[in-house]
Amino acid sequence: MSIANRSPAPAVTRRAQARLGVALVLPVMIMVVAFFLIPLVNALYYSVVDFNGINPNPDFVGLANFERLFTDPKMAHALGNNITWIIVGTISPMVIGLLVAMLLWSVQRASVVYRVLFFLPYVLPGVAIGIVWGWIYDPVNGLLNQLLRAMGLGDLARGWLGEPDVAIYAVLVTAIWAGTGFAIVIFLSALRNVDIELVEAARIDGANSLQRLWFIVLPQIMPVFLMVLTLTLVGGFSVFDIIFIMTGGGPADATEVLGTYAYSNAFQLSDIGYGTTLALLITVLSVPVAVLLNRLQRKLSLQGTGA
Repeated sequence: MSIANRSPAPAVTRRAQARLGVALVLPVMIMVVAFFLIPLVNALYYSVVDFNGINPNPDFVGLANFERLFTDPKMAHALGNNITWIIVGTISPMVIGLLVAMLLWSVQRASVVYRVLFFLPYVLPGVAIGIVWGWIYDPVNGLLNQLLRAMGLGDLARGWLGEPDVAIYAVLVTAIWAGTGFAIVIFLSALRNVDIELVEAARIDGANSLQRLWFIVLPQIMPVFLMVLTLTLVGGFSVFDIIFIMTGGGPADATEVLGTYAYSNAFQLSDIGYGTTLALLITVLSVPVAVLLNRLQRKLSLQGTGA
């Protein structure tokens, strides 16, 4: 009797676990379908039609919009700016964030204050950051030019957002300032789990600061490093708001990126088909990179836990 009473228990437990798993996964799946799959299918439809936002029955154009991508010099220019943004806008906050986190690692007093101060720019709205830095870069009354003139460097003063050669880098400085705080806080949290004994042993053996960072610290925080790298890279592919607010893609398309170019085609030129195709290009470029880095991060995390 006791065996008969106990035998259904594992099956009941498995069914309960299965129901719990479905209950936990279902909200996420609904969100994925509603906010990713349905918009993706919708975007694929608009990418093969010539839709101007008004005609309810747009003409089917097949792969014409995709063929246009490879012959559009403005798209190539925008993609080049994205690549510049990805390289400079990824390396700079990662390097600065890691170095500042290393400096703050041993700070005990006021460490919370430092975290808040460095993280504050990251939580500010991109629109507010763009507006404020637009004032800083103002060629006449901007704080940057006033400081340069006060230091006797008036020859360096210029219209930072109005000159094609420097505009993209001026906006990049703003983005780096806004995003570095995130890297600092995350790296600083990861450093709390670093084995101090290994670092001290390397110091005793004569390893300098750079060697300790490269051979001891960085391998231990590599999963976190890759996570920050993934978020920063994806942000470089999809950057839009700060450029749109500060320059709108100008001057003379000098700061145009895929995001702003897709917006201008879809909503300013009413070429929604081509604008959607540009948006799909951003997805095609960013998703594989994110997936690859995510898999590498998971692999390193499993190695670190010995799984």
